[in-house]
Amino acid sequence: MATDTTRSEYETQVREAYPELERIESDELREQVVEAWCLGLERGGWQDIADIPYAWNIHEVTNVEHVRGVTKIALESAEVQRDFHGADPDIDTIVAACLLHDVGKCYEYVDFVDAELLGEPDREHYASEEIPHSISGYALAHEVGVPLDVQRAIPHFLGEVPTRTLEAELVKSANSASSNAITQSAMGITLKEWVDEYSQTQN
Repeated sequence: MATDTTRSEYETQVREAYPELERIESDELREQVVEAWCLGLERGGWQDIADIPYAWNIHEVTNVEHVRGVTKIALESAEVQRDFHGADPDIDTIVAACLLHDVGKCYEYVDFVDAELLGEPDREHYASEEIPHSISGYALAHEVGVPLDVQRAIPHFLGEVPTRTLEAELVKSANSASSNAITQSAMGITLKEWVDEYSQTQN
């Protein structure tokens, strides 16, 4: 698969796009998150991580902005859970899962941007709108070996995971909070209204 962007350039893009990576204490987990994004970008043929849109029909907001918003909301919520309610959410799990929850958009959204933003997506094996991003994102996380607690927090919208942890529920609610804000500001509708009207996964 040909692309003008090298692996080192992808790594630089990911680290610059997501300064929240530094909140992950585990060096191994931090590098796994970066690796998952690099694989997704390379296979999707993306030249710049900032070109991936939040949604197939909302290009005013980037996926990077959304992912960072989810991470910020989740971290603030975890602080409340810990300081106000006495819970003990695992920050590494939360940050890694938030940063990876939409990595699957590298595969899903290649058909919804101008061709000049892409190199050559690997459509034979990866790049397709047919597999929802929450599922392909889980597959990427699994491939690079992130812990199960992180993996189970990634299918945030489709295909519920039987064992929903405190961290997984926090990622899911933070994603909804960010998505509601984006759909309201961009289109004047709620996330549910957007899903009902535009989701590609509706039966």
